[in-house]
Amino acid sequence: MTRKQSAPNMPPATPVDLAAMVDYQKDAVVSRTLLQDEVGTFTVFSFDQGQGLSEHTSPFNAFVQILDGQAEITIGGKRVPAESGQIILMPGGVPHQLQAVTPFKMLLTLFRTRSQESDS
Repeated sequence: MTRKQSAPNMPPATPVDLAAMVDYQKDAVVSRTLLQDEVGTFTVFSFDQGQGLSEHTSPFNAFVQILDGQAEITIGGKRVPAESGQIILMPGGVPHQLQAVTPFKMLLTLFRTRSQESDS
């Protein structure tokens, strides 16, 4: 199986403001993939108020780091409020969804663990 790979979408050895890497757009979700390879992905998102991602399940562990604003994340049926400066683990194999309470930005870090690599 061939996996997608991409060169990093940011300058090396240079500090960047993650929240500034994506702009808010009215009634939209915007994303920018910073890195995608066989180990995982780093993607920055912005969500306008009321926007979200419908319930889905990923086989991989994922961390959501809120960079700006407020969101409600539902993980395995449990509603979790989150705001700027907080990070939340969404375990692999557990259904989850996101909703923007206010306009918000997040960094999504999705990665494979050794046990997940042997399962696929």
